[in-house]
Amino acid sequence: MLTFKLKDFDIEQIADSGQCFRMYRVESGMWKIFALNRFLKIQKKEDSHIFYCDRKEFDDFWFNYFDLQTDYSEIKRRILATNDEYLIKAVNYGSGLRILRQDLWEMMVSFIISQQNNIPRIKNCLKKLCEINGERFPTPTDFLNFREKDLDSIKLGYRKNYLLKFSESVSNGSFDLEKLKKMKYSESLEYLKTLHGVGDKVANCIALFGLHQIEAFPVDVWIKRILEVRYHNDFSLGRWSLQDIGGIIQQYMFFYERSLKSK
Repeated sequence: MLTFKLKDFDIEQIADSGQCFRMYRVESGMWKIFALNRFLKIQKKEDSHIFYCDRKEFDDFWFNYFDLQTDYSEIKRRILATNDEYLIKAVNYGSGLRILRQDLWEMMVSFIISQQNNIPRIKNCLKKLCEINGERFPTPTDFLNFREKDLDSIKLGYRKNYLLKFSESVSNGSFDLEKLKKMKYSESLEYLKTLHGVGDKVANCIALFGLHQIEAFPVDVWIKRILEVRYHNDFSLGRWSLQDIGGIIQQYMFFYERSLKSK
């Protein structure tokens, strides 16, 4: 058990930010986090976070997973310097957000399932997938070996065929995850969109949350609404030379806008 006072870090904000679908609230302030076949409990207590793991596991895996090596204070300073009223409110509201460094395969499965889906259903689908696979996150081979009735019980809809085709492509080598990891942002988008059922939005989500290409700026219904209503479709990160951190800005905007709708 480790206790830290971490700057620019709030597990409740991160868990509620829509970038990871395998974080589950156990009770107030306590979260269970699954990353492939790893498991962690984190408790938020006043201005500290308690990590229920040993130091070696924290240093070897969770430190990088939570992107604790990145100076988010400097990133926020750059955004606040724009003097853009909406961005300032978004940054201040989501001051504990970070872009996680998640497993590429897990993120690709998650965001293929996310299409035309809401967060509670996505979480439930992923939970059931692990349950039918002995509590392990399914590999490409696992997907191809699942019984039809088991997959159908998860109610993936048309996404089931997308996942099966994706798993087959990874298994037979026609889609190379290791090759994807070495690509630049523009290359990765084009490569991702060769997959059946992957368009601009999902490709950008995978680039941001699976490849940690933080220049990616996914435009979903929330961001589209922000750009239309709050910026009258006149929003440009290039105006402030912030294209390199577009994905982080997207997360602040997304998290803040959803909070306004829930009030």
